[in-house]
Amino acid sequence: MQAPLSNSLPVSAIVIAAGLSRRMGVFKLTLPWAGSTVIASIVATLRTVPLREIVVVTGYRAADVGHALAGTAARCVHNPDYESGGMLSSIKAGLRALGNNDRAALLCLGDQPQMQPDTIQAVLSGGDRTGWQRIVLPSYRMRAGHPILIPVALWPQIMNTTETLRTVLRANADVVHYVTVDTPSILADLDTPDDYQRETGRPVHDD
Repeated sequence: MQAPLSNSLPVSAIVIAAGLSRRMGVFKLTLPWAGSTVIASIVATLRTVPLREIVVVTGYRAADVGHALAGTAARCVHNPDYESGGMLSSIKAGLRALGNNDRAALLCLGDQPQMQPDTIQAVLSGGDRTGWQRIVLPSYRMRAGHPILIPVALWPQIMNTTETLRTVLRANADVVHYVTVDTPSILADLDTPDDYQRETGRPVHDD
């Protein structure tokens, strides 16, 4: 069992929700999920832990994402470069939106509603134990997944790189701390209609 978390963690979440959903064929972030939508379910899961803030980075169909999150705790930040800049530009937009009181950012994928509260708690507990100085990655059967905890000391490297987040993580492999979890949900996301139907038992339809 993980140690209990403080009620005032110096951590905010960044949810990347700017993509085009090309492989899904329809806009996946507003598809139904667990009585809500994919993106709103992610925010609801994040609300189960004491994060300082939840920032959702939008791009394609930003208004639809904002509508799906109306009344939730999330703050939407638009990335105008989502199409040309890819995921890295959205990560940078999220980091720019965070305040000076954060010591780390919890990076989450907007198409991973399978994310579980216990996984978030394990990653944050790993950050707490290491003084918010380490990259914390959840690992299932020796495979790393999401969400990823990124300490503030690495933010300048991410902001200055023209490559990818993976490049920055590899360059800082000496400060990576792995936490073992017992769920493959850290590796799962919703890329295709088959993924969605397998997880929900229903075919994809566009709203």
